[in-house]
Formats: sequence, C-alpha cells, structure tokens
Amino acid sequence: MNEQMVPLAERMRPKSLNEYIGQKHLVGEGAILKRAIDSGTIPSMILWGPPGVGKTTLALIISQALKRPFYQLSAINAGVKDIREVIDSVKHSGMFSKGAILFIDEIHRFSKSQQDSLLGAVEKGVITLIGATTENPSFEVISALLSRSQVYVLKHLEKEDLTQLVDQALRNDELLKTTEKKIKEYETLLRLSGGDARRLLNVLELVVQSMKQDDLDITNAVVEKVIQANMARYDKSGEMHYDVISAFIKSMRGSDPNAAVYYLARMVEGGEDPKFIARRMLILASEDIGLANPNALLMADATFRAVENIGWPESRIILSQCAVYLATSPKSNAAYNAIDSALDIVKKTGDLPIPLHLRNAPTKLMKDLGYGKEYQYAHAYEGNFIHAEYLPEELKGTNFYIPGNNSKEKAIKDWLQERWKGKYSAE
Repeated sequence: MNEQMVPLAERMRPKSLNEYIGQKHLVGEGAILKRAIDSGTIPSMILWGPPGVGKTTLALIISQALKRPFYQLSAINAGVKDIREVIDSVKHSGMFSKGAILFIDEIHRFSKSQQDSLLGAVEKGVITLIGATTENPSFEVISALLSRSQVYVLKHLEKEDLTQLVDQALRNDELLKTTEKKIKEYETLLRLSGGDARRLLNVLELVVQSMKQDDLDITNAVVEKVIQANMARYDKSGEMHYDVISAFIKSMRGSDPNAAVYYLARMVEGGEDPKFIARRMLILASEDIGLANPNALLMADATFRAVENIGWPESRIILSQCAVYLATSPKSNAAYNAIDSALDIVKKTGDLPIPLHLRNAPTKLMKDLGYGKEYQYAHAYEGNFIHAEYLPEELKGTNFYIPGNNSKEKAIKDWLQERWKGKYSAE
C-alpha cells in the first residue's frame, strides 16, 4: 500500500516494548506484564482501558516478542463461526505447541454464546486469548472466561506521553519529517485528542496536511482553524464517539432534556451499543441525582435491564424516556462527594481501630477483651435511634455526607439534625 494512504497512527505503531509509550505499571522494567513477556509465558488476558491507549498495539508487540502466530477478530463484525474457523485453523496448522494468540477487539460486544465458544480452546491452551475492552470486564465478560484470564488495566496517557508521541511523529515519520513543521503550542492538540493516541496522531496529520508549505509553526490557533474547516472529515471517522457521550451526560447533568435527547439520537443513529448508553445513565443517576430523587437509580436500572433484553430499534424509546426523566430530575452530588471524601480520609489515615463496642465478638476471648461490649441495639430504643459514636475516635465528629440543597435532602437534613443535634449543623 502507498505509504501516503496509511494513516499516521498506523505508520507510527510501535514494533517493540522499547518503542511503546505509556503503561509503565504494566510493561515498565520489573512490571508484572513485562516479567511475563520476558519469561516467555503469558496467560490469557483482558486489556481494559480507554480508547487509544495502546491495547491493540500491546497485543501485537506481545505476539512479536514471543514469536507466536497472531489472529485478530473484531467483536463488532465477527461471530461464533469466525471464532471456530480460527480455532480450527490453529489446530490443523500444527501451531498448537506455539500457543497462537487470538486477539479480540471490543470483546465486551460479544454475546454470552459467542464468549462461551472461546472457553474450550482457552482452557485447553489451543489459543492464548487477548481481549481488549473499554468497558468493565466484570460486567461484560462472562465469569467462566474471566476466571481463565488475567485482567490488566491500562491507564489514560499522561501529557508527557502525548507530547512525546507528537515529537516522535514529526521527527521520525518518513512523510511528516520532510515538511519541517515544528510544534510551538501543544495545548489544543492535546485537548482535541482527549488522551487518545490514535486520535492525537490523526489530528496532527490533518493539521500538517492542511497547512501551507511555507507555514512551519504549529500553534493552537492553527490547529483550531484547521479542525473547524475540516469538522465533517474529523467527525466522519467516528472519533467524536466519546465527545457525544460526554455531551449527553453533561446535558442531563445540566437539566436540559432537549440536548440530552439530541445527543441520544446521535448515538442511536450511529449504531451505539444501547447497553453502553444505559450504563452511563446508571452512573449519572447516582453520581449527579442521588438522594435528590432516589427513584432515578431505579429508573436507570430498569432501563438497563430493558435494553439488555430488547435491543434496537425499540430501545431508543426506553432510553429516551430515561434520559428525559434524568434530565428533569433535581440534582445532587452529595453521595458522590461523601464516598470520595471518605476514601480520601482512608488513604490518609489507613486502617484506624474500629471502636470496641462495634467489633464482632464470635469467641469468648474476644468478649473478654471487650469486643462488642456496651453496644446499644438501636431498635430497642424509641424512634429506633440511639445517640452513639460509630466512627473511630480519631474521626469523631467528621461529616462525609453533606445533604444537598433540594427538597428530598432538606428533609433528610432535618431528620439528621433532629436526631444528631449538633453533629449535622444548619449550614
């Protein structure tokens, strides 16, 4: 293929771990996956992480490093028949002993039966499976396959990683280095990339191709101008996927049902996985609405279960109903803030001693040591409440949950103040 027709992201794809940028916690010196590769023995694995962080590239590098046959399927268009053809091909080609690698991109899109068809070959070692997913494998990969695989979490690329990618492309790519373009400002390039390396390189290539030959400096203004002039080309590739879901979430958070339904329509028209949309609404129902409208979580959960059973095109109606409901619900992030505040304290203070009266006392020795002593059973008291201290001594008086400013949580706040007196103050 003519090199000019190969996208920059493909031309710059690393061939070895030495060229691979990012994920040092997995492939840096002494890291867990690096040790496995160096030993020549790798488990079947699921690579879980956001788009454009190097999941496919890492799978290719592993196969090349171990000199193993490499098969690749995409869960978007492959089925059980394709899986069986690969397995049969491995069995009949005499490559069984070489541990052929089967890489499945977007494995979360495989149905249960499709994933089931992999089990026997993975269990017997006919293939080593490497699955890539942007979704939590605990929800999307069947437990039998998960139990036979190691899950490795890939992280968003850091600013330093992304700038290094840009510099390498301008310096090393056979086509770009002849243009003599130089980066003067990185901010807009990095912002448009959204942390996605593939998207970053595609934007860079588009900018360079659109610049006049005599214009050598790539600035924020240049990048903005080029992208605005080429928005249709930029969007058509499907790289706006995460921008659309982001706009959808922010529209519901901002209580705009019209915008929420518009971005939902964009995703429906684009053939997005309805479960992906429903899962994001489940998160929003708790993160952004919470106790301001507890029914929001029930609605979102019912929506997820419904679209799981129905699929397109009918799911669009259910998703629309839920999106409008969430957008028009009162908002509160109090529960979200509460757990993050508590996590922050736990990280700072470690495992503080549990108060003795709250400890479990299954043995006589523990009872003799005072475990569970003086515990007061709330239901034995008027109003099913007793004024006691439940936090460790060091955190006495700490408030993690601060009720939001909405009718539901104002009622909760009044209830708490009535019982706890000064603990939940009026501010």
